[in-house]
Amino acid sequence: MEDKLLIKQCKRGSEDALRQIYEKYKEYLLILAVGLVNNSSLAEDVVHDVFTSFVRDIEKFQLTGTLKGYLGVCVANRARNLNKAKPHTNLESSPAGYEQLDSNEPVSTIVCNEQLQELNNAISQLPYDQREVIMLHFHGGLTFQAISDQQNISVNTIKSRYKYGIDKLKTILDGELTK
Repeated sequence: MEDKLLIKQCKRGSEDALRQIYEKYKEYLLILAVGLVNNSSLAEDVVHDVFTSFVRDIEKFQLTGTLKGYLGVCVANRARNLNKAKPHTNLESSPAGYEQLDSNEPVSTIVCNEQLQELNNAISQLPYDQREVIMLHFHGGLTFQAISDQQNISVNTIKSRYKYGIDKLKTILDGELTK
């Protein structure tokens, strides 16, 4: 309900409403983008492009699901387009992206940061379509049906991409444990 009100205010020209939408979703979208392109700088560009398009087309915009889901799929689509446009560029070249956790216990912080880095590296090894479904489902909280609806792909295809991606992640991470 809050998002619908903010969108209505944006359509009336409220910069404050747009700022509230941005502040509400920017962290989520940046983390999603980093998970998809595995590069902090490119992730910021992706999120910037999505918000620029959102603002440009706000008059025509009709919210049919959740704004979080819509923006998340927009980020995924933009990341996919970027990946297709630059197939010769390795978007996974920069493993940085997840902010370091700050804790009062240095040992637990180091272990957690290492685990996040291992997970990030493993996710970056997945084919893009599998990575996208996993990130939208886990990080975005979208159901398989919502991802299917947003991408105009059958729900069975989405489920298969998820299953193959999770299986490959397990294989990659099990390999890391045996090293």
